[in-house]
Amino acid sequence: MAMAASEIENLIKAAFPDAIITIEDLRGDGDHYACNVISSAFAGKNCVQQHQMVYKALGGRMGGELHALALQTSAPQN
Repeated sequence: MAMAASEIENLIKAAFPDAIITIEDLRGDGDHYACNVISSAFAGKNCVQQHQMVYKALGGRMGGELHALALQTSAPQN
């Protein structure tokens, strides 16, 4: 079952209310997305920790409803 980009965005926004999120459906199939998330919650965290935080926000949907997510994360630049 495919997952809508809006659902991904809502889940991430629920965990990171200040996030700036850009999502692209790479194949138009609702299964393969590229996502860029910028949030102050990532400050001081390394890339792996940031990605783990986003995966946690997705509530275990990776590998199930959401097949592939090319993820980029960062803290805002001052």
